[in-house]
Amino acid sequence: MLISEKVKDLALIRSAETEFGTGLNIITGETGAGKSLVIGSVELALGGKASSQIVRHGEDEAMVELVFEAASEREKEEMRAQGIEVDDDGLIIMTRKIREGRSTARINGSTVNASLLKRAASALIDIHGQRDQMGLLQRRNLTGILDRYAGPDAEESLKSVAELYRSYREIREEIDRDISDPGERKRRQDLITFEVSEIEQAELTEGEDEEVEQRYALMKNSKKIAESLSEALGALSENTGGNASDYIGKASESLAGLQGIDKKTDAVIGRLSEIEALTGDLSIEIGDILRSMDFSEEEFAECEQRLDLINHLKSKYGRTIPEIYASLEEKQAELKKLSDHDSFMAELNERLDKEKKALIKESRKLSGIRSEAAARLQGEMREALGDLNFENVEFQIEVTPDEETLTSDGCDRVAFLISLNKGEKLMPLEDVASGGELSRIMLALKTVLADTDDIPTLIFDEIDTGISGRTAEKVAEKLAVLSRRRQVIAITHLPQIAAMADHHFVIEKTSDDSSTETSVRELKGDEPVEELSRLLSGSEVTGAVRENAREMLAFAEKFKGKL
Repeated sequence: MLISEKVKDLALIRSAETEFGTGLNIITGETGAGKSLVIGSVELALGGKASSQIVRHGEDEAMVELVFEAASEREKEEMRAQGIEVDDDGLIIMTRKIREGRSTARINGSTVNASLLKRAASALIDIHGQRDQMGLLQRRNLTGILDRYAGPDAEESLKSVAELYRSYREIREEIDRDISDPGERKRRQDLITFEVSEIEQAELTEGEDEEVEQRYALMKNSKKIAESLSEALGALSENTGGNASDYIGKASESLAGLQGIDKKTDAVIGRLSEIEALTGDLSIEIGDILRSMDFSEEEFAECEQRLDLINHLKSKYGRTIPEIYASLEEKQAELKKLSDHDSFMAELNERLDKEKKALIKESRKLSGIRSEAAARLQGEMREALGDLNFENVEFQIEVTPDEETLTSDGCDRVAFLISLNKGEKLMPLEDVASGGELSRIMLALKTVLADTDDIPTLIFDEIDTGISGRTAEKVAEKLAVLSRRRQVIAITHLPQIAAMADHHFVIEKTSDDSSTETSVRELKGDEPVEELSRLLSGSEVTGAVRENAREMLAFAEKFKGKL
């Protein structure tokens, strides 16, 4: 559920904070007051396209912050699956800032990209305006709507179809990659035979590359290393006339006669003895290293050649020796296929046929589930459309299998067909419905899907386009019904819809000599009566108009009380 929206320095809004409630939240206001800014700012916070022009004139940065409450475990798990931490209170804070054409987004304090922002938002809120309704008409979306309505059976079957299709497509692609020309196949076989032989003859061992690199570096720098070690050895023990070993030995002799007289002196004598032993050990160790560095030119050449070979194989087959051997296995497998091409292709085609049959079988099962669900859904849609004042409406869902067109979601073409008047034939929605009619059809669909669609917040923009009178009342009633199971936020200019509000907000625009501002506030006390009166009559509000507004509010409360 959307708890609050905070907007700062966005277009005409200097600063506004709106706290939404459960049920039906209605937003009204004068034409041009900025009602669309409310929906626009929500869309912006949820990853919509940002432009520096939307920043309020004279300001450097615009900010929108949405606070959601993830009330169900499903919502919390959905957030965690996206890598978003959710505390026990379930609060999710989404913030978007726009500055000079650049934007930053955060969820619960962590910076996120626009893609993650949109994915997270899709689990919490669904926004509908006339520009979004065309998506309703796309085949894949219609199929998805039907699958959601069909429930767990469709979901399980759809997963099986997707897995079978993935396997089928992989085999199909392998067949498509086959080299059909015998001459080209022979050239490929010769090349791979050479490459396999090149790797096998090298007889590489894991970790050998590092060992050879270290030995080569040692050999290449042996002269410099030997000179430094010889100098160190001389200083420790070999320089005539004075070296560390001699001086330490003399110091030990000087103190030898004091052993046992004083504890502190004894400690010094002990440490000198340790240093003397350590110096001797170091001299021996350095001498051993010097003797081991007696390389011949032949040994150096062999090491260099081995390193060149390893680097050559790395440049062709992999960055590491394990990767080279993985490449070898792939080439050996391909060589086997090329050597016995006819048998391999026959086996591959047999597997493809088997996978296709399994895919068609599961697709048919899914098609059956969809057809059964379509029969139920079209019946509920006819009833819901009738409730929205579509008289004599006919609504039908066609599920047409096409096994020659297999996809990851089956083989069905799903179409929503409608006839709005008696005597007219059923036609696809996009060929029949106007924008206003699509809004009502969408509302009917959302009402029917309310029990299967888990999204907790629905926003409707332009839901009242092209309607009035009894139709407006029907839309208001349907919104009220839907809002008993979901939080609904709707922008309207119709009093019939506004009267149904559980929470009524008004958008107001004020101006002075230097600036214009838009603000949002929730109506309290008798204020809804005044706003409905304005919607009913325009500028002149009479006592009769106010009485009419009170009657509308009373009727709405009575209707909601029955839900």
